[in-house]
This record gives sequence, C-alpha cells and structure tokens, in this order.
Amino acid sequence: MNKKQVTFRIDPAIIKKIKFLAVEQDRSLTDLFLEAIQDLLKKYGKKGKR
Repeated sequence: MNKKQVTFRIDPAIIKKIKFLAVEQDRSLTDLFLEAIQDLLKKYGKKGKR
C-alpha cells in the first residue's frame, strides 16, 4: 500500500496524551492516528481505499 506523508499542528497537551496512549497500548502514533481517521470516516459515512 502506498502511503503519503502529512504534516499538521496539534496542541502540545493533546500530543502528550496521544503519546502516553501509544505507550500504554504498545502501538505507534501512526497507528493511533490512522485508527482515529478511519473512525471519523465511518462516522461521516465516507468510504476510502484500503
């Protein structure tokens, strides 16, 4: 699967929480962000390529 790199800004307090969650879940930040994006797409009824 081809992947594209994206860059965006996040509030420092939020990224700190996400990093902690990643450690707790033994997952990467990328994994957590991809899961969150997929959940948003499901919520709003958008279907993407996998």
